[in-house]
Amino acid sequence: MKAINAIRMGGVEVLPLVEGGKGVSVSNGASAGSWAASGGVGTFSAVNADSYLADGTRIPQVYHGKTRRDRHEELVAYGIAGGIAQAKEAYERAGGRGRIHANILWEMGGAERVARGMLEGAKGLINGITCGAGMPYRLADIARDFGVHYYPIVSSARAFNALWKRAYSKTREWLGGVVYEDPWLAGGHNGLSNSEDPKVPEDPLPRVLKLRRQMREFGLGDVPIIMAGGVWWLEEWQEWIDNPDLGPVAFQFGTRPLLTQESPISDAWKQRLLTLRPGDVSLQPYSPTGFYSSAVRNGFLVELEERNERQVAYTMEPIGDHVVEYGVGPRKRKVWLTGHDLARVNQWEAEGFVEAMRTPDNTLIFVTPDKSREIVQDQIDCMGCLSHCRFSNWAQTEPDYSTGRKADPRSFCIQKTLQDVAHAQGDDAALERNLMFAGHNAYRFGQDPFYSNGFIPTVKQLMERILTGR
Repeated sequence: MKAINAIRMGGVEVLPLVEGGKGVSVSNGASAGSWAASGGVGTFSAVNADSYLADGTRIPQVYHGKTRRDRHEELVAYGIAGGIAQAKEAYERAGGRGRIHANILWEMGGAERVARGMLEGAKGLINGITCGAGMPYRLADIARDFGVHYYPIVSSARAFNALWKRAYSKTREWLGGVVYEDPWLAGGHNGLSNSEDPKVPEDPLPRVLKLRRQMREFGLGDVPIIMAGGVWWLEEWQEWIDNPDLGPVAFQFGTRPLLTQESPISDAWKQRLLTLRPGDVSLQPYSPTGFYSSAVRNGFLVELEERNERQVAYTMEPIGDHVVEYGVGPRKRKVWLTGHDLARVNQWEAEGFVEAMRTPDNTLIFVTPDKSREIVQDQIDCMGCLSHCRFSNWAQTEPDYSTGRKADPRSFCIQKTLQDVAHAQGDDAALERNLMFAGHNAYRFGQDPFYSNGFIPTVKQLMERILTGR
């Protein structure tokens, strides 16, 4: 095992070990501050982060606005307050060691407003801001305005090329590093392009070498690349360490910090991680963002898969093979199906899936009455947590704040499910009814002897273990 030496990142020397900034309230000030205290880069999630009362009680994110725009304003206020609260805790726990980064998603609702409000309210506490899930062109401007370094998350050299030429070349002095997030291995939302097959993973090394060549053309040979996705034991990455073709490289750990004493996820979730097997994390296309995402295959994902399979195309007039009438909704409005599809519909209805819901693509999905009511209510309750949401058809652009398409019942309210699973202490059933993001290596918790007999380390113990190579 090659020695792991400090590298220069964001203007200081740090261990090349970065905590991934995960989801909603899954990487927080406690985990990030503890990671930084061990000499690395701790990253808290600034996506709808938790804030607290003076006595430390978490403030539930309850929405009172009558309209989606009103609730969106509440969401932005919650996001700013939560980001500031997590930054303060991370800073205090770090004790001046390592670096503290905040992670945002560019496609989250009010991303720029939340980032600016957080950085304004937590001046001097945050050293860097990471951002992916989209093309964050304005990330560099935000970082420059507040004197912090920025770390765009990309999954290809082509994406970084576009960001650099359009925006980042004007603020190169604040570029602290580039995160390469493997779209087939990383947890959460994945940056697969239309030309890439979600079922055919590619070796990350050639892709990262291509990214480094692109960066060198821009004079960025000394800017670190942070490898994210699939990192477990550093001994498996020997050819990356001190590789002159790659230049300075750091490694980001997103999944492994979930299973630490400082991790805020529930004890039941931690125990579930210890039981995962290969293939239990799947790459799926149902996110309301429109991106693929990787999550534990549980009852929540199975229901989504089956909901999307109970789907037939329809026409508004008899055309081609669509010559069989079918009545939709309480008024039984006529649409036309094929004879084959009607037979499938009859079978689904016999099984209790009697509610037909229209999608934006002229198809019908079939769900139970309870599920139909839940979907409609979730769409009504939308608080604009994304910049564009295919599930509710919200968009944060004036004048109509709509994507211009019908709401899509094949997806789900991501804010609702991520908040529920993140705060489900003592509710084991929440692990089946919610989305649980994880990287594809999560099954290794059950195979790694470090976790024998259900051992859950502190962040410090995990960092020490990582530095041994295994």
